[in-house]
Amino acid sequence: MLRSAAVLGALAVTLGAFGAHGLKQIVPAETVSTFETGVRYQFYHVFALAACGLFNLHYPSVWLTRAALCFEIGILLFSGSLYVLTALKATGSVGLGGLGLITPIGGLFFIGGWLLLAWAVHKSL
Repeated sequence: MLRSAAVLGALAVTLGAFGAHGLKQIVPAETVSTFETGVRYQFYHVFALAACGLFNLHYPSVWLTRAALCFEIGILLFSGSLYVLTALKATGSVGLGGLGLITPIGGLFFIGGWLLLAWAVHKSL
């Protein structure tokens, strides 16, 4: 969990820097905003993933493992779909509609991760 948080955190910083410095020359402002949303949500959930890892060191739980997995899948689906949408727009690709359906599924994984984290905390107290 902690290794994933560290790697995904480094990736978020890298993508955030690209979004702030390079992306603005390639795509319109609304697309930059979409990309920044992906980075922001990735960061939020990197911290949640790190919290799961730290909590799991002291209170090992299958619920924490499941919460961490939900956060990882959420980052992949939610943030990842926004990154892919941005890349497709940057290359002028068409037919983006179906990909946008993945984003809310990632959001559901984020919600599930938070609920599982809450359950893990409840069970450990």
